[in-house]
Amino acid sequence: MILLLLQVITDYLRPEYWFGGQVLERTPAGLSIVYIIALGILIGFLVITFFDNFRRPKFLFELDLPREVKNRLTQTIANRSIRIWQCVFIILALTVFGFQVYWTYFAGDVNEQFQALAYKDLRNRRTTAANLRGWMLDRNGDLASALAYYKLDAKGEIVRSYSLEKEMAHFLGTERGTPGLERTLYQRTENPMPEAWEVLWKYRRPEPENKDVRVTIHRDLQAFIAQQLDGRNGAIVVLDPQTGDILASFSNPSYNLAQANDLDEYLKLEADKRNKPLLNRAMREFYVPGSTFKLFTMISAFRAGKQNLTFPSYAEGFKPTRGSIPIVDASQSRDGMNVSGACAGGCQEKDIRTAFKVSSNQYFAQLAIALGRERIRETAIALGILPVETPEEAVMSKFFPQVLNASTPAIANSIAPQQSTIVTGKDISLFDIGLEGIGQGYAGQMTPFQMALITAAAGNMEGKLMKPRIELDRQPEAFSQILTPQQAAVVREVMSTVTEEPGGTGTVIAGKLAGTGIRTGGKTGTAEKQVPLFDEKTGELKTEKRRRRNEAGDWEEYQVPIMVKRSDSWFISLAPIERPRFAIAVVVEGGGYGSRTAAPIAANVILKARELGLLGEQYRPRQAPKRPAPARRKSN
Repeated sequence: MILLLLQVITDYLRPEYWFGGQVLERTPAGLSIVYIIALGILIGFLVITFFDNFRRPKFLFELDLPREVKNRLTQTIANRSIRIWQCVFIILALTVFGFQVYWTYFAGDVNEQFQALAYKDLRNRRTTAANLRGWMLDRNGDLASALAYYKLDAKGEIVRSYSLEKEMAHFLGTERGTPGLERTLYQRTENPMPEAWEVLWKYRRPEPENKDVRVTIHRDLQAFIAQQLDGRNGAIVVLDPQTGDILASFSNPSYNLAQANDLDEYLKLEADKRNKPLLNRAMREFYVPGSTFKLFTMISAFRAGKQNLTFPSYAEGFKPTRGSIPIVDASQSRDGMNVSGACAGGCQEKDIRTAFKVSSNQYFAQLAIALGRERIRETAIALGILPVETPEEAVMSKFFPQVLNASTPAIANSIAPQQSTIVTGKDISLFDIGLEGIGQGYAGQMTPFQMALITAAAGNMEGKLMKPRIELDRQPEAFSQILTPQQAAVVREVMSTVTEEPGGTGTVIAGKLAGTGIRTGGKTGTAEKQVPLFDEKTGELKTEKRRRRNEAGDWEEYQVPIMVKRSDSWFISLAPIERPRFAIAVVVEGGGYGSRTAAPIAANVILKARELGLLGEQYRPRQAPKRPAPARRKSN
């Protein structure tokens, strides 16, 4: 330190320092350092004098005076006043310093508003503009399949480009709003030393190298699932149950990254409340899961040791309490449409295998009631669902980055899902618990990503829920132990009855995969949801007038949104069922019956995965050997 100070003094005495321009840069830096040191000395002096005041020697006249007299002495009053002001100053200084520490070191990881506005920080924009990011490669690592890369534009300038500008938009994110992978995978850590220190000592720390990054996304599969949702609103999520790899995830409507870079266009996207293109439906939109949630109820039964329970079905439906609305089944007709009011699979006692195959609402409502709110709550926590006490709390969930396997909190926050919720409070009725068992009522706050997680837990060979990961170089991590390996195998066998056995609600899958040798398991779902109605031409929210009495007792008119019922199509699936490599969740808004819309999409995804070799070489389609060309006859 002494040698460095001597070096600085020597530099100040050199003529070229004053006439070479260095004074313009180093003098402010030096003064900044002097100010910081002086401030530190001042604060230290105040702290020392504060504590030293308690140890000062007593004056002679203080030794014999009564305490009441000493308290009235001017010196004592002055000392007490000084101590109070010292405490006030120290508290204020620590408060200001604490705010500085929070915004510098912690806000970027935990404060969502700070993350969304960080792009406006000139320091971040300067750092981003001055450094080239690495290439973002898909899981194959081929340069030809890069997701984000650099190229020369028509003007010969280096520009950042994306191979899937629309298909990967929600993952990559923009330079505005909440950061995506583009702003977090290559994020530079701030130097804890002041910049003035580097200028003063003429030290420049080495610039970190922005290396290429491989993500778990498969580019061709990502592009394919985007095509499957062309012209439809909804989401598809594809996970690897054994490792937690996010193989593909797409939400439609989406947007183009180049379009979002323009401020005016970005504001238009943000103002589109009807289509909500900036919203990642796969991760952050809540849906009513319908019968696909029966997988959750079945997993909960296995965890509680109640998987062997049988329950009757009633022609008039199951009533949890006397006078309650009956919970009825939805039976399968010949054309695959659901007809409410009959007993699915017949009005006889059913076990869990048969009930899951025919999607019996009555059975799973009774099973949920038998399990009770505490068992449902415990299973929800294990699967990453937030159990809450009241319905009001259910709509106040936050992002859940803890479920992800990421190298930094910033990366986890950039793709964090909205945490799904379920009400398990003591005030809900048996009817409410029964509805939750079939994915209705207070279980209607599920994201497609959450349903993919539940599916993946059943598909893991060890019965574990693996933390989803987006960085390919991360070692797989388990979030929780859901089932024993033996229980998980039985759950998968039950799931296979839906798609592989006659009478299952998802046999359309087996039809589309016929001849491939791929056996699957799954669950269909159809769920109604109340949604606001928008004008088809203008995109404006439609409202209607209502009347109410105000505080004065007079009637007044007010506007409320017009709500309509939308029937969403669901399907969750595992493939191949012997050792699942894919856990798929598909939801199509307004798609109707799950067996008609979502299930065929899932089958197409599985066929594409087979074509790409993602299910294993034994399932890859074999090309027929080429026939040799016929030999030409020689002319005589």
